[in-house]
Amino acid sequence: MTTICDLPEDVLVELLSLLPARDLLRSCRLVCSQWRDVVDLTTLWKRKCQREGLYAQNLDRSVTDWKIFYMLSNLKRNLIKNPCAQDNFQHWKLDKNEGDKWKIEVLPGPHGTGMPDPKVDKYFVTSYGPCFKSQLITLQKEGYWNQLMDEKRPEIVVKDWYAARFDCGCRYELTVRLLSEDYIVLQEFHPKPVVIEQWSDAMWREISYTFQNYPAGVRHIWFQHGGQDTQFWAGWYGIRVTNSSITIGPLTML
Repeated sequence: MTTICDLPEDVLVELLSLLPARDLLRSCRLVCSQWRDVVDLTTLWKRKCQREGLYAQNLDRSVTDWKIFYMLSNLKRNLIKNPCAQDNFQHWKLDKNEGDKWKIEVLPGPHGTGMPDPKVDKYFVTSYGPCFKSQLITLQKEGYWNQLMDEKRPEIVVKDWYAARFDCGCRYELTVRLLSEDYIVLQEFHPKPVVIEQWSDAMWREISYTFQNYPAGVRHIWFQHGGQDTQFWAGWYGIRVTNSSITIGPLTML
């Protein structure tokens, strides 16, 4: 009697590549040694990448672990929640909320300009006192297991958009920290504050940074941004921020 185990390896790869990754790793891999070996094959994970549009021929020389590449590609998304003020201040912790406090406005806003991304239509704006807000991301809750972070060290890409209004100067600050299980800082990105003078072009600008080759033990990411106006005017004349993002991998040099 012929069973599925009697199928040629290439046919078994084709069949198993149709299954979700979770089932392959948690169930199929435990069936027998033959299935374990097939699930571990590079060709199976490359086939899954091809099926889901993740494969490009130019990646063949750079990707050495297609299973991890597939996992990271499927996990990849913006880990910052409510980055464009669509849900008021939900998911944000208001660390400092001085002056007339944080406010949400609709683009382009008074004496402002539109964002390059037309899908972004709101932003957070600061006042004449220090205004800072933050999010703490716990990587395991987002699907990034400890061994993955420690052994593969996938790229962690941070982006933020900021702008001033035309008629007032302001100050922008960003801090991103990679934290251990006990919230010890393992690596930090904290560029010099950006000071924008009055009568600027009010254009939106992107700041971007990529964490690479960071220490093992990263379990949380802490993101904080904000600032204030530099002329201490009542109201909301300070820095504007929106469209923040943190994404993880996949690195092509795995």
